[in-house]
Amino acid sequence: MKKMNKIALLFLLLLGGCTATVKEGEKFSDLPEDESFNFILVNDAGRNGWYDQKPIAAEMGALAERADIEFVASAGDTFHYIGVESTTDPLWMTNYELIYDHPELQIDWYPMLGNHEYHGNTQAVVDYSRVSRRWSMPARYYTSSFEIEDDATLRLLLLDTAPLIDKYREDDEYPDARLQDMNTQLAWVDSVLTASADRWTVVIGHHPIWAGTDKDDDERTDMQSRLEPILKKHGVDMYLCGHIHNFQHIRRPDSDIDYVVNGSASQGRDVVALEGQLFGSPSTGFSVIAASPDSLKLHMLDKNAQLLHTVRRGK
Repeated sequence: MKKMNKIALLFLLLLGGCTATVKEGEKFSDLPEDESFNFILVNDAGRNGWYDQKPIAAEMGALAERADIEFVASAGDTFHYIGVESTTDPLWMTNYELIYDHPELQIDWYPMLGNHEYHGNTQAVVDYSRVSRRWSMPARYYTSSFEIEDDATLRLLLLDTAPLIDKYREDDEYPDARLQDMNTQLAWVDSVLTASADRWTVVIGHHPIWAGTDKDDDERTDMQSRLEPILKKHGVDMYLCGHIHNFQHIRRPDSDIDYVVNGSASQGRDVVALEGQLFGSPSTGFSVIAASPDSLKLHMLDKNAQLLHTVRRGK
């Protein structure tokens, strides 16, 4: 926590006798930070600055300046519509470097591939880690554990979901998808979760397992049959994704996992109703995840950084 924020929070405590809480409709970045390990989730952003991409990038930077943000997780589709050709493609500048230029966003970004990256050179997306200081993508799928406090840790798994879906493996527009061994990736997920002793486990993929959407049902049924059984077996806390371009929070009667669709960071779409959908909004925006030893919270924020909905878990 930054020293100035500690002083401000102490002053508020002396005046009010209690800690401030985030309320829906309030601007998240105007409220005191809490004692948490915080990171930002963003996805479906790459529009060369058009639509809401620039104002959302500015709000992300303002939040990172106000709160103590550790890193940004980027859940795919950084490049609409055709991916990138190489690590020197100008789209790196117009979709990423010149958009997320706030000084407080010059921190580690943990990206993944979306379906639009599969239109281009997917290996170049991984290789850009050797070009950019903050683009930290060691492989197509990877994991890391972060210390929160008092030996409590947060385990993050970032997946490559297009190869898990037959639609992409069979379509010539996504030639690299069929070259990936999905069984190797699924076995890796199972092995990482088997060995994990972390307090919290969050899995992020571009494609949803559950979502209300007009997109092909086969996308989600493939994810439900291939990935979901592994996540349920190991009792992960949250599965976060993008792809649908709106916010959704879903709880299924046969699962204790919180399924979260993170809103697009550039262009939104209407929400389609689904059984188990606890919240939905067509707003564009991003989310901030706050982890402490006894709680895990995901705050959905619109393009003005106003709070839309909070997903809460406790232990």
